[in-house]
Order: sequence, then C-alpha cells, then structure tokens
Amino acid sequence: MSRLALAALLVLPVLLCAGPALGGAGGPKRFRAGAAAGNITPPLGASLDGIILRQGPIEGIHDDLFARALALDDGTTQLAICVCDLCMIPRPLLDAAKAIASKRTGMPASHMLVSATHTHSAPRIGCGRGDLDKQYYPFLTRRIADAIARAVHNLADAEAAWGVVPIPEFPKNRRTLIDPAKAPINPFDQKTDRAWMYGSRRGLGTEAAGPTDPGLSVLSVQTTGGDPIALLGNYSIHYVTTMGRQVSADYFGWFCRQVEAKMGEPTRVPPFVAIMSNGTFGDTGGVGGGYAKVKYVGSRIADAAVQLHKTFRHRKDITLAVKEMELELGVRRPDAERLAWAKGVLAEKGKPGKKRHGWRRIYAQQTVELSEWPPTVKIKLQALRIGDLGIAAIPCEPFAETGLAIKKDSPLKPTFTIGLANGYHGYLPTPRDHELGGYETWTGLGSHLEVQAEPKIRAAVLDLLRQVADQ
Repeated sequence: MSRLALAALLVLPVLLCAGPALGGAGGPKRFRAGAAAGNITPPLGASLDGIILRQGPIEGIHDDLFARALALDDGTTQLAICVCDLCMIPRPLLDAAKAIASKRTGMPASHMLVSATHTHSAPRIGCGRGDLDKQYYPFLTRRIADAIARAVHNLADAEAAWGVVPIPEFPKNRRTLIDPAKAPINPFDQKTDRAWMYGSRRGLGTEAAGPTDPGLSVLSVQTTGGDPIALLGNYSIHYVTTMGRQVSADYFGWFCRQVEAKMGEPTRVPPFVAIMSNGTFGDTGGVGGGYAKVKYVGSRIADAAVQLHKTFRHRKDITLAVKEMELELGVRRPDAERLAWAKGVLAEKGKPGKKRHGWRRIYAQQTVELSEWPPTVKIKLQALRIGDLGIAAIPCEPFAETGLAIKKDSPLKPTFTIGLANGYHGYLPTPRDHELGGYETWTGLGSHLEVQAEPKIRAAVLDLLRQVADQ
C-alpha cells in the first residue's frame, strides 16, 4: 500500500464512543474524576521567547494562561493529566512540580502527565535569564502542582466516554518537497535540503513531504448525576498565530473558553474545566491570520467537540493503567568540521550578507553549545489507559506520520498522542525526513536527538501501550 493510500485510510471519519472497559476480573471499585484550572500568566517584563528568534520582554497580556488538570481514580489506580498554556517546559521543572503534587496527594509522580500546548505567544520555559524569569519559574512550578492537587481534591463519583471526529480543514503539512536544483542556502552554508518549511509559498514545490492527522480526540468525564466535570481535547496543529509582544493562550485557550461556555454551569462548584492538548504537530503548520482566526479555529473545534459529546454514552465501569519509562538516545553533537565552521562564523564581524541565511549565527551559537552536551540524553515516555482509550506521551514535537502510526498499531482503540509531554527534546523527524532535511531537521537545540530517535520512541511507546492494555 502506498504512503498516500495508507494516509487516506487512516483519516477516514470515525466515531468511537466508550465500549467495554478493560481491567481486572473484579472490575473497578469506584470511578471518580476531578478537575481544576490555575492561572499561570507570567508578569510583564518576563521573557517572551515563544516567538521564534524574536526574544524580548512581555509587553502586554492579551489573554491569561492556565494550567488545566484532570485527575482520575478507579479505586486502585490514580492518574492526572495537566496541560499548560506555554510554548514548552523543560523536564526538571516538571519533575519538581510533580514531586510537590505527589507529596500533597499521594499519587505517584510517574502517574502524572504534564504537557505544554506550544502556543507561540507564551514563554519557552527555561530560556529566560532575567530576574522576573527567576521569580516566575518557581511560581509556575507551584501552580502546576496546585492544579493537580486541586483536581485530586475535587474527585467525585464519575463516568466517562470518548470519541474521535475528523476536522480536516486546518492541519496542513508545512514541509514541501523541493527540486534539489532550487534548494535555498541553509544556516550551515549548504544547499543540501530536499524539503523546505513552507516551500510552496516560495515557489519551491507543491507536494507535501508527509501526511497530516485531522482527528479531534475527545475525552469527557461527568458526575454520575450528569454534571460535566471536564472535557479533554487533542488536535494536531502547530498553533494559529502570534500576538507580538503580548501573551496569549492562542486557539487552545479560546477552545477551552468556548467549550466551558457551552457546557458549563456558571454557578457550579467546582467549575467545569475544558482542556486542549496538542498532538503530533511537528510538521503541521500554523494557521495564521491574527486573533480573529484564533477565535474562528477555536470555535470550530469547540463546536465539533460539543456536538461529539452529545453522542456519548458515559459509563462508570472504567479502569485505569499507567506505564512510564526512560529511553536513552544519542545526541547529534557536531563533528570537528561543523564545530570549526561554527567558531569561524562567530568570529566574523558585520552582517552575513545576502547570500547567507539569516539564522546562520544563531545556529553557529547552538552548534557550540551542543558540542558541550553529553553524548546521550534520557527522555521520559508514558502510556495511559482510561477504559479502552489509549494516550501516549512524548516529550518532543512529533510529526503526524508518527501519530498516525501509533494510532494504527496501538492495541487500544482509539489512541492519541500528547506532544511536548513531561519535558522538551525538540522536533522528532522520521529517518526519511532527516534525509530530506529542512528546518525541523537542522541540528540545534530544537532538533538534537539521533536520526533513529523516532522509530525507537515509537516502538517504546507502542510497547507501553501494550502493557497498559494488558493490565
């Protein structure tokens, strides 16, 4: 079967509601759910590094950022999912937040999944070096822990359902296959790329380098009396727009506000919480078009989620399972030739000139920094089972091809992947995409894992999914 035929098969419309729950012969003792949201908006003047290569201070708050958490308990196993309106979050901060939450709740830290949405109008946590950043990061750590602890505190007898609906109009693969003879110069003074980000806009080609995933996955939990507790969505687009030097949760936040307005009761205590996570979006472009487009995209996806929710048949006999592991992977440190190139670039004075890439000096700086990294890194991978719904967690920006393959091969139907979960380790191109080259593969802080990282991560995640399916 061809790649295009396989992609078409995988994106056929599907509606999958909760079927028979998995678990031990005795069934769940008591299924409970709780949710909470905490404001994590940074102060004015802190670093707004989510806008790629346009570092600078926050000058305004367009809309607030939140950490939104869902806690589940089947009487034997507890787990929590917390999604933060941030560009990315490094593992050390997340590990610290989980440790605090674990101490407060008794839930193992290994049962907590915390991710970033990748809004580009929010900080890249760990990149800021100013005094306000040093104050904000401990505050953020505590607020993530608070959201999880509050969600656990709000646990109530519950029932759940889940499903998938395709929304194909927004995901577009941003990597374009190009004629090698037309290859532009890249930051390394080379013309070796055969794929280029948004190459179609530059007239370099028209064929996308890979598929997209149009599936909106939805998990709904409500009280046994029918009051909504939380709705978790998962969709795979990079982001919609940037807001200059203003903070914004992008369409992720607008989706949450729209779903809460449509499904929540203003006077309910604790309030209903909507959550939107990002999926396998590494090669899926931003939609663009300003905040009006944020509202359009967020509203369209929120409407689809609410309509899907109306078809659900919630059930109480839900069991849970969680598996976590560390995977050691190589780092693409520069060889002697690349390091010498980088030092030479940094020694140059003046502007690089029209025949040089504008990001040349940035990649030279990152090359020197990567040369000081250890040869390997350990990344955290997770798999969660909620009834017969599977959730994979990867601390990278996975490509749609990876997400589609995990959905196809997972023993749990449906399954979706949450990207940028439990840390940040850059883009996750497939080996084929590494051969094609392009921005997402250029060796730097945003793309540093070994060439074979994707198949190794995909295999490990599928093994975790098989383990939780058997529990």
